[in-house]
Amino acid sequence: MLHRCPLFTDLSPEDTREALRFFQAQEKRYARGELLKNPVEPLTAFGLALEGYITVTMQDIDGREMLLAHVGPGQTFGESLCYLRENAPLTIAAQTDARVLWLRCDGLRQAAEGDLPRLLQARFTAMLARRTLRMNDRIQILSRGSIREKLNAFFTECARDAGSPSFDIPFDRAGMAAYLGVDRSALSRELSRMRQEGLITYQKNHFVLL
Repeated sequence: MLHRCPLFTDLSPEDTREALRFFQAQEKRYARGELLKNPVEPLTAFGLALEGYITVTMQDIDGREMLLAHVGPGQTFGESLCYLRENAPLTIAAQTDARVLWLRCDGLRQAAEGDLPRLLQARFTAMLARRTLRMNDRIQILSRGSIREKLNAFFTECARDAGSPSFDIPFDRAGMAAYLGVDRSALSRELSRMRQEGLITYQKNHFVLL
């Protein structure tokens, strides 16, 4: 899982060990439901999920929980907050039993000395740029007016990422509703209508666009 992360992809065993020292890596296990960050505490390191799933949520102005990110093995979270040394009212929690590698940004803020530090700084910058593009996709989904429009934008993104009209989503219905910022019951009704109209088929978290 370590080498699925763009920071560590294709590094030799020796460079991997050096990169872990560069990031002052520390591994920690979490039980399902355990908090990794509450809304008031800052992040001193960003996380790389090695096992299990992590959710990043926040409450909107109406007090509803919005799912900002669903993080699986090989994926990271909290990079911007850690690098900028800023806080945000986010809740980060273990959706399942999880193992997380915490990575510090201290070395990224210093002038790079050596090929590996320069490579890691470049990869970190590229990772933030890709995250920005993904956030733009999310904004496109949330900006749609109706639940069907949100679903169409979301399914289009999922099919694009999968390279196929058949794909799995990483959410149950409650998580999907939180991700789209809609009511769960209204979401289920709209999905049923789309299936009745022959637009989609689905079984639990597997969907096919028709």
